[in-house]
Amino acid sequence: MKPHAQPPEIEVDEAPPLRRSLRIAMVSETYPPEVNGVARTVACVVEGLRERNHAVQLLRPRQRRGEQGAMGSAEDGDDFHEVLMRGLPIPRYPHLRMGVASKRSLVQLWTLRRPDIVHIATEGPLGWSALQAASYLKLPICSDFRTNFHAYSKHYGIGWLNKPILVYLRKFHNKTQCTMVPDAGLRQELEGLGFHGVRVLARGVDTRLFSPQHRSAALRASWGVAESDPVVLHVGRLAPEKNLATLIEAFEALRQVQPRARLVLVGDGPSRGELQARVPDAIFAGMRHGEDLAAHYASGDLFIFPSLTETYGNVTAEALASGLPVLAYDYAAAQQLLENGVNGWRAPLGNVAEFQRLARLLVGDVGGLRAMGLAARQRAEQLAWSSIVATLEQIYTGLVDAHSLPVRPRIAPQLAT
Repeated sequence: MKPHAQPPEIEVDEAPPLRRSLRIAMVSETYPPEVNGVARTVACVVEGLRERNHAVQLLRPRQRRGEQGAMGSAEDGDDFHEVLMRGLPIPRYPHLRMGVASKRSLVQLWTLRRPDIVHIATEGPLGWSALQAASYLKLPICSDFRTNFHAYSKHYGIGWLNKPILVYLRKFHNKTQCTMVPDAGLRQELEGLGFHGVRVLARGVDTRLFSPQHRSAALRASWGVAESDPVVLHVGRLAPEKNLATLIEAFEALRQVQPRARLVLVGDGPSRGELQARVPDAIFAGMRHGEDLAAHYASGDLFIFPSLTETYGNVTAEALASGLPVLAYDYAAAQQLLENGVNGWRAPLGNVAEFQRLARLLVGDVGGLRAMGLAARQRAEQLAWSSIVATLEQIYTGLVDAHSLPVRPRIAPQLAT
């Protein structure tokens, strides 16, 4: 008898199962080409989610008349759909607009195109309407704590609004299942103020855009500086809440050590005229975008950031990625990213005298400054957006799964007879 033929071997694909593709509604009052840390961060998150096969519906204010959003539909297989809302200028921030949308319009939108989760990136009027609509539709909601509005109030003569603003923010975020913050220090602060469901999600930086490779001898020449002259850079809004008086004092202090040092400020705002009067030979570069902004970063030698009102401070990471050592106060991004004497220095919070001393120390050693710049770049290379978006994906999935669990009925205990 012939032996039975052996069945052919079957190759089994051991590849891991595909990730779930989610429908995510992202709500933000700001988005590029607007220039600010929130806009850049939200854009990086949106792009990262799309790269990971998720469908993103972006809700934001219309930034200019006649602007058309990027439209798509699930039927067409597109993974990005912009919904543009009416926008109004924000007082003292005329280059930004807050979204105006009714709860009813968002309920209609999400009834027809129901997302798996709603992510509210900003706490303005558009964010509040989105919160109300998502709650009505019983959708899972997460939020970001982005800006210390309650801390800003004292810089505009409305410090009495501090408590009401804090009450609003706590009410807003406690209506969501999860509030994301960039570091453990802010989480601890908010939990102490009565915020619930606070989770840490680190921030990333675009190391392809912000890079020492963008350093420009031509740009430095236009500033009137030689290669050996230290350029002190600041990037951000020129406004009272940024504590720019400390920047000027630190620059004046370090100039005693390096008389040829030059101050370059990138950005604009209501304090520009006052600053120009205080430091008339400073370079006021105005608003910069994309590779032009990257070239301004990389063409500096030291980044000084004296703000005391940041939730994170994206510019700290962007400066490190550009190869600049950073001097900042010891909190937010600086607390996470700076190692004293290695890639910058952290001054004790609010200690102006120590801030000035460290500024003099840094520019007193040009060779050491360049070595710290190399270490700065190495630290920034650890902040890849891909891993941060992967963590966000896990947060989304956990919230969606928890939201879909059936609620077990409560059983009343039997009374003894």
